[in-house]
Amino acid sequence: MTESPENTIAPDIDVGRKSVLGGIIWFCLHNKLVVFLLVIAIVGWGIMVAPFDWSIGSLPRDPVPVDAIPDIGENQQIVFTEWMGRSPQDVEDQIGYPLTVALLGIPEVKTIRSYSMFGFSTIYIIFNENAEFYWSRSRVLEKLNSLPAGTLPEGVQPTLGPDATALGQILWYTLEGQDPDGNPTGGWDLHELRTTQDWYVRYALSAAEGISEVASIGGFVQEYQIDVDPDAMRAANVSLADVFQSVRMSNVDVGARTIELNKAEYVIRGLGFIEQVEDIQKAVVKVTDNVPITIDDVATVAIGPALRRGALDKAGAESVGGVVVVRYGFNPLEAIKNVKEKIEEVTPGLPAKVLIDYTQTTTAQVESYAAAHGLEPITGANPSHDSWVQHLRNRPREQWPNWMTVSQIRVVPFYDRTGVIYETLGTLNTALTEEILVTIIVILVMVLHLRSSILISALLPLAVLMCFIAMKTFGVDANIVALSGIAIAIGTMVDMGIILCENILKHLEEADPAEDRGHVIFRAAHEVASAVLTAVSTTVVSFLPVFTMVAAEGKLFRPLAFTKTFALIASVIVALTIIPPAAHILMGKRLQAGLLRRSLLIALVVVGLLIGLFVSWWAGAIIAGLGLYHLLESTIPARYRNYGPYAASSIAVLVVGLLLTEHWLPLGPQKGLLRNLMFVSILIGGLLGFFTLFQRYLYEPILRWCLAHKVLFMTLPTALLLFGASAWLGFAQVFSFVPRAAAQVGVSESTVQESSVWKSFSSALPGLGKEFMPPLDEGSFLYMPTTMPHASIGEAMDVLQLQNKLLISIPEVDSVVGKIGRAESPLDPAPISMIETFITYQSEYKTDQNGHRLKFRYDDVTEDYTRDEQGELIEDPDGRPFRQWRDEIKSPNDIWDEITAAADIPGTTSAPKLQPIAARIVMLQSGMRAPMGMKIKGPDLETIERVALQIEAYLKQVPSVQSSAVIADRIVGKPYLEIDIDRDAIKRYGLHIRSVQDVIEVAIGGRRITTTVEGRERFPVRVRYARELRDEAELLERILVPTPMGEQIPLQQLTTIRYIRGPQVIKSEDTFLLGYVLFDMKSGNAEVDVVEDAQAFLQAKLDSGEFALPAGVSYSFAGNYENQIRSQKTLMVVLPLALGIIFLILYFQFKSVITTSLVFSGIMIAWSGGFIMLWLYGTDWFLNFEFLGTNMRELFQVHTINLSVAVWVGFLALFGIASDDGVVIASYLDESFRKDRITDARHAREATVTAGMRRVRPCLMTTATTLLALIPVLTSTGRGSDIMVPMAIPSFGGMAIELMTMLVVPVLYCSAMEWKLKLGIPDPRFAEDA
Repeated sequence: MTESPENTIAPDIDVGRKSVLGGIIWFCLHNKLVVFLLVIAIVGWGIMVAPFDWSIGSLPRDPVPVDAIPDIGENQQIVFTEWMGRSPQDVEDQIGYPLTVALLGIPEVKTIRSYSMFGFSTIYIIFNENAEFYWSRSRVLEKLNSLPAGTLPEGVQPTLGPDATALGQILWYTLEGQDPDGNPTGGWDLHELRTTQDWYVRYALSAAEGISEVASIGGFVQEYQIDVDPDAMRAANVSLADVFQSVRMSNVDVGARTIELNKAEYVIRGLGFIEQVEDIQKAVVKVTDNVPITIDDVATVAIGPALRRGALDKAGAESVGGVVVVRYGFNPLEAIKNVKEKIEEVTPGLPAKVLIDYTQTTTAQVESYAAAHGLEPITGANPSHDSWVQHLRNRPREQWPNWMTVSQIRVVPFYDRTGVIYETLGTLNTALTEEILVTIIVILVMVLHLRSSILISALLPLAVLMCFIAMKTFGVDANIVALSGIAIAIGTMVDMGIILCENILKHLEEADPAEDRGHVIFRAAHEVASAVLTAVSTTVVSFLPVFTMVAAEGKLFRPLAFTKTFALIASVIVALTIIPPAAHILMGKRLQAGLLRRSLLIALVVVGLLIGLFVSWWAGAIIAGLGLYHLLESTIPARYRNYGPYAASSIAVLVVGLLLTEHWLPLGPQKGLLRNLMFVSILIGGLLGFFTLFQRYLYEPILRWCLAHKVLFMTLPTALLLFGASAWLGFAQVFSFVPRAAAQVGVSESTVQESSVWKSFSSALPGLGKEFMPPLDEGSFLYMPTTMPHASIGEAMDVLQLQNKLLISIPEVDSVVGKIGRAESPLDPAPISMIETFITYQSEYKTDQNGHRLKFRYDDVTEDYTRDEQGELIEDPDGRPFRQWRDEIKSPNDIWDEITAAADIPGTTSAPKLQPIAARIVMLQSGMRAPMGMKIKGPDLETIERVALQIEAYLKQVPSVQSSAVIADRIVGKPYLEIDIDRDAIKRYGLHIRSVQDVIEVAIGGRRITTTVEGRERFPVRVRYARELRDEAELLERILVPTPMGEQIPLQQLTTIRYIRGPQVIKSEDTFLLGYVLFDMKSGNAEVDVVEDAQAFLQAKLDSGEFALPAGVSYSFAGNYENQIRSQKTLMVVLPLALGIIFLILYFQFKSVITTSLVFSGIMIAWSGGFIMLWLYGTDWFLNFEFLGTNMRELFQVHTINLSVAVWVGFLALFGIASDDGVVIASYLDESFRKDRITDARHAREATVTAGMRRVRPCLMTTATTLLALIPVLTSTGRGSDIMVPMAIPSFGGMAIELMTMLVVPVLYCSAMEWKLKLGIPDPRFAEDA
């Protein structure tokens, strides 16, 4: 029995299916059920792990860990050592220095930074990047536990900091009294709030999963203060040691095991802990003549505030709060959710009290109300609130007296990274959605084949879900940079589908009607499978430089390289395994009319309706419309039936275009839907119309002309390459050979360089500026000025409160919370002169949590928004967005200008423009609180400060430096009172140094001698002199020191008291003393350029002798500049290596050096287009016009873009797209030349034109898809767009001149073949049927 033609396997197919790629495609084509089940599994798994906060009902969610940006801080551990009451110099000499020396011996340590402040030392141990975090912790602990005896002072115990970095500060909050409606009420003292924070809230939040530490800040720690009376002590012959011993012996609990009574076991416990002031007052110090001397006889005992080194203020009112730190490596978004769940859990149990508004009632009325309801009196010194709170909570709110309410302590976050994370994800989600919609329109218009369009468009989200699965599997966290890898890969991902579908359609058109459709589709897919795989391989290898990056830039961009790679691999898997079987179903043999066909089409309509109801109305409408059209196709007259595909595509384009316009609103919501639709139609329609015109009418004649005039044509790409190089490096550098060449013929170099033409070109093309990375707009600022070092905590608080009142008065500012000094955490080594103010500003428009604009009801008659009875806006999906900024405020930069103007307070320094996350990163990496600065190392603090002040004066003269932001550390400006003990004097009275020091310590600062245990709460007990004996410098001289002989000697006879200036904080790096000079750049400049300007200026001063460095002093520039230089050096080595590897991959594909070089020529042209676009963004005239009432320069956010690592990543992405097109063009050229025997130049040109015409449509589709898909990214203004836009510009610029590649590669290829023919060089492609 002979096989039918449809079942006969052609020889080429039989050979192809035996290869690896062919076998995979063949298996998928013939096992569609397996492929379908895998697709269902991928969709389900991808939705479960997607980083977006999707609601999927009862399905479990295990999302990819999410943060706003990667944690690019140093790999570090912290050693914190407390030595209360000791000066920074004592701490440095006896703790900081010896610990640093000991810790330097730990393996993998890169550097050690030490901060010695009043009462504590913080040491940052920076490890190399390859040191595992918890391994480094164990090494530090090992070293601390093996310190030799005597390394540290007696009783000092260093501790290891939390397993987190300062970037882990994910949530800050305050504790506030609020009524049941959530309105602030007050009524709580600072010590009450701090006690609640320390002993209840802090521990509850620490129990949340993923939390490493919760630190307290602000308020007062309650302590028992024993103010001893020296006269009473002398009269009773009581010493300080007696007082210490008495208090300690009065604060003891004991246990006496158990006893058995009547067969029951009783636990014995002796109670003796201090619980109130009276317990201390009754403590016996000694007995004289059978008369007990108690603490009350020689001292005054009271509860008061402990010494504090930090405070918190909210909008001008002192507050209490805390900071939540996420554990290293834990999902920040999940940790925040866990913390908020804990807050909800503990809130009902937090303390509450009743507040009486005596402006609306009287004491008599309150007492009468209490008597009437059987309540305890609430007036007096110690009111009882519990019964009153219970009474009110048992009654309906409307029955409460209007002069009384319940105030309960609540946790109120004021900095919550959730907002930044959600808005960043929202921006990316929006960009991806708009890119996919644009892609659908491009495919519908360019392919004019609805089923192919649906196939390519539907499989794009599938590839994205596969990327999410890979991120979860390989532990790649989601953030703005990582997910941008998917966004910039959309063009390449679509290109895979376009190439496959285009080739399948071509083969189906040319195939014998009797041949099996599955075989035709296999042949088409297998034909381009190798080229597709090669193109993806080159793109993956192009990101090799990113994989080799280390330190901050590696942590920042390696996730992007992973996601880009995942996206490309996913697109190849989809293209080779899913598109062929799906194409066989959609484009294979048509079902014959009958019950089965009608049933399937009806099912398609039903599926479309279900998708429209539950998923997306537009997708459902297209699917249902497609099914309905084919159901009714037989009833349509024949003369109209041919227009069916065009009508279907047109309707689909209209539906998707409307959806895209509504979602995108590029001109802004205030312009209305119609005007935005016009803009989108003109933009997309114009570009696609031009590409269609170019494809059908222009490409072939232009290509023929270029082939006939190769030399003349090649001047154009050569000029573009020189233009791109000049835009990148600068005209003067690229053409530096011209003055030298002129000098060889007798024209001096200066003559050329001073000519008007040279100056004009050099001015127009100065080269691109350099920076590490563009800043991320976090929606908040961290304003960090400093007060003078001599300012007390009270003075600093006055400044902070005034500042915050001024800042909260700015209309665009939503909240202001400022901190001075440190939180109770090793992660926060801040002196009291350092102010950190979190300023959260309102978004430009009211938005939801994902950053999407909300719409509110608008009355066109009154031209105002409609409000409800409470004066609130009313949400309305058909309304308008509500703009919250004043008309003159256009950007966050304008808000920053308002902030700096309002906070210009005498006695404070200026502050660089910082945001919370960025500031933490900078401080982690360099130890500075600014992105740019200098480290001054020297032999002593005075010398370092003197040199720093000189450098400060010089940096203010650098033109590109913002002079007002130049701040040198005032290192030795803290007032000290030094009490120098005269050893000869104390020897005469038989005193030891320790005896005198005890009196000094207790008399002035007090000594903490024990801690009370009051249930869950713990409070210190401190012994000191009464305040009136120590509140003036002169009184300190009169402090009496008891001698062994019983005499009391004034302190002035035993010591010398002098005033000096000393350090507020001592900084060191690897044991070398250190000072900082911070500075910032003027707007319009690039970080690296500014640092290089400053370097050159200082070097000129050194060379001229105007500035001389003292012996032992050195300086270096630090900050983001270091990251940029390091990444630049890495790229200089790895980028050529990557290009070499890519060349080899292309060579193995084409087996020809010439063909491989031709592909590279297209890449270089695309690169020049990227640099030209960056140059255009830096000009004043580019897009400087209005269209439909909108300035295009503002719409596309045209401003100077510096050459950062983000931009280089964009170029690497462009490299992938350009190489894809070059590989496929070259593959078609090879195929065209092999199909027929090439005998002469005319024949070669015809073969070139044939290959070009075969590739022109998919190439134009790739170009159009990439360009149009990037436009929503270029116009995006949401959170995270600051990083996405610079990455997108190179790809946009490169693809904008992609048409040139479609001409250059064929022309060069044909030229090479013609030369071979002319010179008689044999080539296998010249053979017939090669």
